[in-house]
Amino acid sequence: MTDHQPESASAVRPYPGASASQWLEGARPHTWANAFAPVLAGTAAAQLDSGASFLRALLAAIVALALIIGVNYANDYSDGIRGTDDERSGPLRLTGSGLVQPKKVKYAAFICFALAGIAGIALSLLSAWWLIIAGAVCILAAWFYTGGKNPYGYRGLGEVAVFVFFGLVAVLGTQFTQTDSISWAGLAMAVTVGALSSSVNLVNNLRDIPTDSATGKITLAVRLGDARTRQLWIGLIITAIVLTAALAAVHAPFALALLAAIFWYNASRFIRAGVKGRGLIPVLGITGRGMLIWSIIMLGASFLG
Repeated sequence: MTDHQPESASAVRPYPGASASQWLEGARPHTWANAFAPVLAGTAAAQLDSGASFLRALLAAIVALALIIGVNYANDYSDGIRGTDDERSGPLRLTGSGLVQPKKVKYAAFICFALAGIAGIALSLLSAWWLIIAGAVCILAAWFYTGGKNPYGYRGLGEVAVFVFFGLVAVLGTQFTQTDSISWAGLAMAVTVGALSSSVNLVNNLRDIPTDSATGKITLAVRLGDARTRQLWIGLIITAIVLTAALAAVHAPFALALLAAIFWYNASRFIRAGVKGRGLIPVLGITGRGMLIWSIIMLGASFLG
């Protein structure tokens, strides 16, 4: 099955259309913390180093938010035309539900990628021209996560990509555009955000193990199985807590960010209890909110002491 066959066949299928609230749900707001947290963390690292730049942080935030909405619509489109979302326990999908013509969802993804590219070019011109190349790689990675003939998200590499692009690249890129350098503190924050972002993606795939297995979508969760996926999730959370403690050992105000562990502990109760299917949906929001609170505290703490 190719990306084009189902789309051409869709011309005879009635599509009732989606409301604004359904388009918003399709953009998956519960994942947006994965966009804002790395920018806040990278700005905190910049402030701790030689000082933050509000304008460059704002441009980085636009890039990150446009990318994550774009990848969400791209996943909606690609999974939908493959039939992966025909039986789904998670939030509404525009394509899989039959509400919206697939090509319209694809166009929405491309519009978001274009916006990310425009903001990224502006940011690169203020910092380093070669970051335009890095931005192009990010957009390609966003599309080929579930798009194309051999998507890497179907090969168990989704969490690796999230760690790299929404952790290392996003945090260190944000810091670099503001300071023209990166620091060990920035690296520690990047790994922390990468671990937390990956945990959000991982629990999403943990929830979908039964349907993904049935449709041939071989995610990391499918490869590991239910029990080991839960163990990995807990390991990622522990990594974030340990690195935060290490950062606090050097800059004491960062210890305040350990308050975010309350969210992660609450999320872990679902994981440790063996909750499955739709019962895991709250974990996405709780973990993401904890990551966002963590990054806000880190940014505020970077101005102290």
